[in-house]
Amino acid sequence: MMLSRAKPAVGADLQQSDRRKKKGRKIPKLEELLVQRDFTGAITLLEFQRQAGEGDEDSDLWIGYCAFHLGDYKRALEEFTFVSKQEACNPDVWVNLACTYFFLGMYKESEEAAVKAPKSRLQNRLLFHLAHKFNDEKKLMTYHQSLQDITEDQLSLASIHYMRSHYQEAIDIYKRILLDNREFLALNVYVALCYYKLDYYDVSQEVLAVYLQQVPDSTIALNLKACNHFRLYNGKAAEAELKSLMDNSSSSFEFAKELIRHNLVVFRGGEGALQVLPPLVDVIPEARLNLVIYYLRQDDVQEAYSLIKDLEPSTPQEYILKGVVNAALGQEMGSRDHLKIAQQFFQLVGGSASECDTIPGRQCMASCFFLLRQFEDVLIYLNSVKSYFYNEDTFNFNYAQAKAASGNYKEAEEMGQFYYSAKAFDVLERLDPSPDYWEGKRGACVGIFQMILAGREPKETLREVLHLLRSTGSTQVEYIVRILKKWGKENRVPV
Repeated sequence: MMLSRAKPAVGADLQQSDRRKKKGRKIPKLEELLVQRDFTGAITLLEFQRQAGEGDEDSDLWIGYCAFHLGDYKRALEEFTFVSKQEACNPDVWVNLACTYFFLGMYKESEEAAVKAPKSRLQNRLLFHLAHKFNDEKKLMTYHQSLQDITEDQLSLASIHYMRSHYQEAIDIYKRILLDNREFLALNVYVALCYYKLDYYDVSQEVLAVYLQQVPDSTIALNLKACNHFRLYNGKAAEAELKSLMDNSSSSFEFAKELIRHNLVVFRGGEGALQVLPPLVDVIPEARLNLVIYYLRQDDVQEAYSLIKDLEPSTPQEYILKGVVNAALGQEMGSRDHLKIAQQFFQLVGGSASECDTIPGRQCMASCFFLLRQFEDVLIYLNSVKSYFYNEDTFNFNYAQAKAASGNYKEAEEMGQFYYSAKAFDVLERLDPSPDYWEGKRGACVGIFQMILAGREPKETLREVLHLLRSTGSTQVEYIVRILKKWGKENRVPV
């Protein structure tokens, strides 16, 4: 038989233990939460105090401050706007309001609020960035001169260097700060981003690894790692790096979701571009450029042009892409004006001190001279970078055209890339029906046939060879076509 107890054996002790724990538990102070950067906890505490009538006159300011640091700029704007309308409001609200407007992309409103704020280092830094946004060089230099040799001001200067494509200058500042502040781990991400922009993807990975060892779930760092993998390997490898981010729905920053969706379109070769990119055109600067690239790949030059025609280029990538679009439109419409604009854009990039020794810079100079029909100069620049594009179809095609146009027909064929040589000669022959171009095309087509016989070129290429040959009016065409068709039938190749 089971005996009943007069008192519980365990429950009483547990209840007493719980009471002791509750009695000893303290409500955290606002200062503690801010030091821990627990902005969600800070907002919860402030809202509780406000509802209980225990808040002070700066509670609204602090709620706005916490919302800002959580990336909830709309909430921060509501709080700061409310405070700014109060009589004898805290003057600090104006610089906070200005910073919030800035992060919302409302630069005019940001400047109007900033000038109402008391003079401070934060106000100067903000006006410095606004001058950059407004392309006001005079104001930019004025605020630049007011920057001091303190960490916050130097970080601000480094960011302006980055946005003006002065990546090495930004790296120098970040490394100098890191020497004295090893605990500033996030600066490794900034350095890695600069190396990424300089095309040093392997170096970027090494620097980024320092940060990821300490913060393995960082959205920005993992996204940059994925971009490096895309450049070093392929889109599949890049997408694999983003898998953990896609599975994680608790990202702190909303913009990261848009950034990841944008990058996935790039990693997947443009898949889903028309669904994802248009809404992001005014949110992520690269979205417009990638949408232009998508339209170019679809041979929709008019759409590409309408999207980029009003863009004032400020980076090498924007100048290059605007040049490519104008070149494509000029060739499609037979417009010398567009071709001239393209040539000028290519020359600007290729001749600039920061780009003249880069691969894109040399490609730009090659494109510039190509449009000027100075093919010997084209070859100087293409020869300097050809080792990087050995298996690149477009490069080989352009290289063969330049060789042929400069009279190096034999070299154009001896590249071993007869397919690209044949297409190059075909383009030149249509522009100028010279017997020399026909001879070059004929030799290249025969070269392709030899490659097919040797098993070094797909048999299906024969159909395109026949198409290229039939576009020529020479009496020799029928004889060559007859031989190729006979072989095709014997080997069951559709022609």
